[in-house]
Amino acid sequence: MTGRWSRTLAINHLAPPTGAIADNIAGFARALRAAGLPVGPGAVIDAMTALEAIDIGKRADVFTTLESIFVKRREHALIFAQAFELFFRAAEEWKSMLDSVPLPDHAKKKPKPASRRVQEAMAQPQMHEEPQTLEQDLRLSVSDREVLQKKDFAQMSAAEIAEVTRAIEKMRLPQAELKTRRHKPDPRGARIDMRKTLREALRTEGEIINIQRLGRIEKPAPIVALLDISGSMSEYTRLFLHFLHAITDARKRVSVFLFGTRLTNVSRALRQRDPDEALASCSASVEDWAGGTRIATSLHTFNKLWARRVLGQGAIVLLISDGLEREADDKLAFEMDRLHRSCRRLIWLNPLLRYSGFEAKAQGIKLMLPHVDEFRPVHNLTSIAALISALSSPLPPHHRSAIRSAA
Repeated sequence: MTGRWSRTLAINHLAPPTGAIADNIAGFARALRAAGLPVGPGAVIDAMTALEAIDIGKRADVFTTLESIFVKRREHALIFAQAFELFFRAAEEWKSMLDSVPLPDHAKKKPKPASRRVQEAMAQPQMHEEPQTLEQDLRLSVSDREVLQKKDFAQMSAAEIAEVTRAIEKMRLPQAELKTRRHKPDPRGARIDMRKTLREALRTEGEIINIQRLGRIEKPAPIVALLDISGSMSEYTRLFLHFLHAITDARKRVSVFLFGTRLTNVSRALRQRDPDEALASCSASVEDWAGGTRIATSLHTFNKLWARRVLGQGAIVLLISDGLEREADDKLAFEMDRLHRSCRRLIWLNPLLRYSGFEAKAQGIKLMLPHVDEFRPVHNLTSIAALISALSSPLPPHHRSAIRSAA
């Protein structure tokens, strides 16, 4: 397909984009949509019209023209460049032309992690399979999804992990509301707005007819995630980061910390809109990925440096770890107790709960369990869906126990 298109360009430099060229532009738009770019039919029509006004024998001009139409956000430029390179692979007659008319600098750079999905989009069945084959795949997808819901993340293939990642991004994220001390006008509110009520009474010569009320303002509760990235958690870390990125993308007050032998704040990195770019930024900022585990030391750092900053206003803490502490002692119990007293709700998510006969025999797990509000498994899509349901449930009253001073 690409060779046919390039040969057509070499012959018809100023021909309108019809026939094979139009088919390739439409296919290119489908590839961009599969890669995550919001490309609609209107953009395809604009691209066809724009190509009539340029010399389509110059590859750089074609690149710039299509980029100006299909790219609406800065983070999509690199994905577009990689997709253009893969879809319209240069023919031999273009090599001398590219030497004199270079592509833009960002098109020459080594593709960043976000461009990996472009290769997956090019390999999707709908790009080259017959409709009958697609219909057969759709019939099989229902049962396949049921199996995928309960399958352990550690036992999945690369294709299944990619499918799970897309499913996590589409999940309905938690929106549990927390009542604040501030008020707003509310016809059903429990508090009377005397000032506004008296102001309204001036219009009726002092007679109070309409009683104005106030209701509590509700905001989503802050979420703080502490994710274990040690070697024993390596099979789950990336998928958990995808889940945390989805939460961060939907809510403003989300803080994420990674810990192994030390604590790293990756909240800012996960705020990038592109999930692959966000995860790549996280891995670049962490030095102890897939190493040892020092839960007590990491919790001490969090309690000392970050607790007062991120645990205000009734925050919910998600502790994602298997609890296999290298140095389990009373310090771990103390730091867990301090963390529990600082937040409204502490939920421990442990992949080891996937085993039906799980028992808390490890010393670290025994020390941590008394200081959590909920102990949940998190090893498949079903457990993540249950977590979302739990986070969306009404919040319990905030305990006001004083935090013991640090030793």
